[in-house]
Amino acid sequence: MPVTASRGMVRQTERWFVRHGVPTMIEGYGFVGHVLPRMLPTLVFVSLASVTWLGVLRPAGAERGVLLGGVAVVAVVAWAAVGLFVRRLPRFSGTGTVAILVAYAAMPAIVPLMQLVVDDDVTPLGPRGFGWFGFVLFFGAVFVVTLLATTYGLGRLVRQALRHTVYDLRNSVQLLGRALPMMLFVTLFLFFTGELWQAMNRLTWLRLALVVALFGVITVLAAAARLRDEIGRVEQDLSSPFLSAACLGTPLAKVPIDEVTTDGPLPPVSLNGRQSRNLLLVLATRQLVQAIVVGVALFAFFVALGLIVVLPATAEQWIGEPVVYLELLPTVPVSLVRNAILFAGFGSMYFAVTSMSDADHRRQFFAPIIDEVERILAVRAVYLAVRGNTRCS
Repeated sequence: MPVTASRGMVRQTERWFVRHGVPTMIEGYGFVGHVLPRMLPTLVFVSLASVTWLGVLRPAGAERGVLLGGVAVVAVVAWAAVGLFVRRLPRFSGTGTVAILVAYAAMPAIVPLMQLVVDDDVTPLGPRGFGWFGFVLFFGAVFVVTLLATTYGLGRLVRQALRHTVYDLRNSVQLLGRALPMMLFVTLFLFFTGELWQAMNRLTWLRLALVVALFGVITVLAAAARLRDEIGRVEQDLSSPFLSAACLGTPLAKVPIDEVTTDGPLPPVSLNGRQSRNLLLVLATRQLVQAIVVGVALFAFFVALGLIVVLPATAEQWIGEPVVYLELLPTVPVSLVRNAILFAGFGSMYFAVTSMSDADHRRQFFAPIIDEVERILAVRAVYLAVRGNTRCS
């Protein structure tokens, strides 16, 4: 006799997938039934905030600050209320889905018209206004970003990665201790190069940000290629003991696994492209957070090194003109901070790329995450096995 599961247990298991940043593991996962309901609180928040902030255009001083606070409170309350409503709503109807999409699509027209009503000196398409095309780009970008973040559970993945920051920092320090001599051998000579200090003194913050972004793109591309191999090596052990251990602490903990596996281990669960990308993001977020932790440590190291070794007279001689200091920190040269950012970005890229081929790093960093991925796949196998035999609870 097949094992039956209540609809409540199935829904709780699907919420468990969402909490662990793998919502694509839900069977029948789609835009209307799963993605749009979870997007709605954010869309309402952005829409309501975009409309209500117009009321603070005219007032000035303390009155504007109070109104801004009121706008923030109203938007947050609306976000929480809609989230609570969506959580209790099983599924949107076709009419409700169309109404939501039409209402949001109308926001680029509603907001500039509201702006015209509030301030008659501002026309929706005028130079002082944001412009109709600008509103279309803004609301379109919000929709696309929210869609991608919701589809793949990026918010949950980032929160999980941040919770592991202490663990990652400990491993990063250990690995950085082994990699630091080689990294310093490559970078220290450049750090004390006068031409580089001149370049950093003339380089704008925007161009420096583009250089760091380029390092980030290289890191992401290298990590994606490497992590796809890691996903391909994940083993799906779906025997009864492993399934029982994997389901502990999940809504499926009370499922009799022995009855589910009466015919032997469950067959491996195939993954579609979206599910594979979701698991790839599980690994990538941890990898990128670790690289950021290393980058912050390197930035602090180079700033401290520059303050100790590079005296103002030396910096002025290298730059060839008077040293420009930060406004917030009058004793710290701007060129020193830019140099530190440049080397921190390069060091993060170097660390992330080389550490993925390090056996100790894979054992310390990838092993726990691969175990978590294997657990997710095991829970999904049980979920699929009992989902087709649900009964009303």
